[in-house]
Amino acid sequence: MGKNDGQSKVLAQNKKASHDYFIEDTYEAGMVLTGTEIKSLRNGRANIGDAFATIRNGEIHIHNMHISPFEQGNRNNPLDPTRTRKLLMHKVQIHKLLGLSKQDGYSIVPLKIYIRNGYAKLLLGLGKGKKQYDKRETAAKRDAQRDIQRVLRDKQKVAR
Repeated sequence: MGKNDGQSKVLAQNKKASHDYFIEDTYEAGMVLTGTEIKSLRNGRANIGDAFATIRNGEIHIHNMHISPFEQGNRNNPLDPTRTRKLLMHKVQIHKLLGLSKQDGYSIVPLKIYIRNGYAKLLLGLGKGKKQYDKRETAAKRDAQRDIQRVLRDKQKVAR
């Protein structure tokens, strides 16, 4: 067995997702990649900031996920780095996601790409869009928590 069996390495993360959405549930999906896309992914050359997922004909696809072409690639390098890619999930999970995403205000948002057991995986979140006042409230809570941590850290330094 290898050193990293069962462990996962995060390759790309959508940091804006937690700012723009309340993430209520997460799902793991495999990705169908072609050519040298996996090599480019392992080099960290992916961006899921503008990506979104849709369900059509019982299949789930991700749009606008950018995977840069591999520099030492060959003729199997895909021409379009933002092409639509199929995701691999169980039918039951897809139907559950479809039902939940049909509700008003819910979206399927990609959260992060990582490698698990040698396979590229995408973590999808079922998110409900935040309003502007929700974003301000979240930022205020985060700032307050940061201030509390700073005061506690300063008290610990004085106590030593």
